[in-house]
Order: sequence, then structure tokens, then C-alpha cells
Amino acid sequence: MRILRTPDERFTGLPDFPYEPRYAEVGDGLRMAYVEAGPAGGEPVVLLHGEPSWSFLYRHVMPELAAAGLRAIAPDLIGFGRSDKPADPADHTYARHVEWTRALLYDALGLTGVTIVGQDWGGLIGLRLAAEHPGRVARIVAANTGLPTGDIPMPEVWHRFRETVRKARVLDVARLVQAGCKTTLPPRVRAAYDAPFPDEPYKAGPRAMPGLVPTTPDDPAAPANRAAWQILTTLDRPVLVAFSDGDPITGGMAPILRKSLRGASGLEHPVINGAGHFLQEDAGAELGRHIARFVTST
Repeated sequence: MRILRTPDERFTGLPDFPYEPRYAEVGDGLRMAYVEAGPAGGEPVVLLHGEPSWSFLYRHVMPELAAAGLRAIAPDLIGFGRSDKPADPADHTYARHVEWTRALLYDALGLTGVTIVGQDWGGLIGLRLAAEHPGRVARIVAANTGLPTGDIPMPEVWHRFRETVRKARVLDVARLVQAGCKTTLPPRVRAAYDAPFPDEPYKAGPRAMPGLVPTTPDDPAAPANRAAWQILTTLDRPVLVAFSDGDPITGGMAPILRKSLRGASGLEHPVINGAGHFLQEDAGAELGRHIARFVTST
């Protein structure tokens, strides 16, 4: 496996993101990065980003959690942010991303009693981690995400996105993030989303991830996701479904999650108005407050 590591100087001057990076080895010779906010002894809340963003996405969520006395932990998935980047798209598989993230959270950091927050691919990974290691998990927050098995067709807008990523000669990461937001991103914020990727070989992760989403029943990841659904429908951990009102990609999953997951029953689930797919950009502080109230009240 050929591994690339983004130079540190690419991350200087990040707006509203003063957190010092921390690192851990997660196997396959890979170093995974994460940042923290809040008291070290606070209840851990893990914030998992998706495609093609990184922990920077949670910069307005983390202060709200820290103010509530919680320990906010935001990793960079392998291939993203400050984490190491396997240079061959074939090195990225759904199973590997689940295992790399598991190794960080449960082996390297030794977390228990975790609230897992997942958006986009963060949910595809986080829901698996919750189902496969329920003894480590206290709560789940699903925010503009899902757990596809290939048994239900993905929306057409998602297929267009996948084709855009597949065909792009130069992948414009900041433009992809902007396309998923209702607000206009300032130039410094767009630059922060481009920072992890000095040139095209560094973008194997963002290029690979859309093709790893199960879209047919015989997808290699489909059996594990079906097994996770079976567990999540009976798991007695509280689940908050916190979706925006403007996500054409995952919006249809909100009522399914609210109805299907046992832990979601009887809870009040917020709808965040005026936000797009990347609701952390459009309404990060509001999302953070919803998460903080959920964790401290359940």
C-alpha cells in the first residue's frame, strides 16, 4: 500500500479551527488524525464526517459540546484531513474504513460510553460501529445519513454525484462541499476543504467512497449492513435523528430511521431548517446544541 501524508503547512491558518491535531496508529501502517475539545473527563461524543470533508466540518459543533462539559472527538477518516492517504482507490473498502475507525476509537483511545454522531459516510461507518460493538456505545445521533443495503434504490441526485466524482479529471473538493450547502462558503473555508489534498494522487479516498456505497443487493458490504440493521432495530440505546430540511441525498432516510430504530421511539427529533446536506456548515452551532441536550438528558 502506497501511503501519502499531507504536509503540515497545508493546515496553517484554518479559520475557527484552533485544535491541535493528535494521532494514533490504526493498522496497515496508517496514522489517523483527530482533534478534541472539552474536558478530558467529559462524556465522549465522537463526530464522524463524510465525503469529501474532514473534521474541520465540525468546527462550529465542537464548542457547543465542550460548553456542555462533553468531550468532543472529531477524527479524520483515513484518506481525508490530516490522516494518512492510501494512494490507490482500490485500497479503500467499506470494511477497511469501519476497521480503521474502530481501531482508533476502541483500541487506541479506549473509549466506552460513547455517543456516536455520524453524517454522510460518518453514519455509514458509525452505525456499523454501534451495531457491531454495542457495549461501547451509549447513544447514536444520525444526521443526514443512512445505512444502505442495496435493497432500496439510491436517489437520482446521488447517482449524478457519483458520476461527477468518477469522471472528473480534477476533483474540486471545495466545490463538492459548497454544492451540499445552503450558505455560501467564504474563500478561506473553501481553502480549508482543499487543504488535505495538494494534488490528485492525494484524492484517492474522496474518489473511492461513492463507489463503496452499497447500491445492489449483492454488494460486498450489503450483508454486514443488513446484519447491522437487525441489531439497530432492537438495540435499546437512545437514538437522535437530526436531519436538515434540505438534503436531497439522504432526506428520505429520516422517517425510516425514526420509525425503524428502537432507540428513536418516544424521543423528539429536530428538523434543522434552512440547511443542506452539510448541515454542520449551514447550522453547526444549532446542531451542536441539539446533540448536547440529547446527551445530557438521556
